[in-house]
Amino acid sequence: MDDEVLEAVAKILEEVYDGEVEIQLAEDLIGEDFLNPDRGQYDAWKIVQYYRGILGENEYILLITDKDLYAAGLNFVFGLAWRGVAIISVHRLFPEFYGQQSDRELFKERVLKEVVHEVGHLHGLTHCSDRRCVMAFSNSIIDTDYKMNMPCKRCLTKLRLL
Repeated sequence: MDDEVLEAVAKILEEVYDGEVEIQLAEDLIGEDFLNPDRGQYDAWKIVQYYRGILGENEYILLITDKDLYAAGLNFVFGLAWRGVAIISVHRLFPEFYGQQSDRELFKERVLKEVVHEVGHLHGLTHCSDRRCVMAFSNSIIDTDYKMNMPCKRCLTKLRLL
């Protein structure tokens, strides 16, 4: 993740959710305590529960990591959100993960979709049945690539009413 991608993340979150975004870089956000050695992946639920425990009551946080994440019952997750804590993993957002050539713009677009999606959950949005909506569930990178990077009109209306 470089400054350009992080600035794009802040900009789209401010646009969609009408709030100020503060970016802080930190080392070792995801400790080895969260690693499942049998899977070689990090447990997203344990991570969000840990951060929920150290956040203030009205604080929200979005974590972005390069660690491969999973949640119980799923092979992997691009991200997860729960009670003020959202996390996304860029691990599977790189085209190279799928044997494709590096494509910086495609990577950035995928990151933006995932952060808007997970922060949407923090704002009370649920999964949308419109497959083009950023709030649609992504079962694969194909689903992520198909989506827009913004909520559909129905989700935007819900967001404004929440």
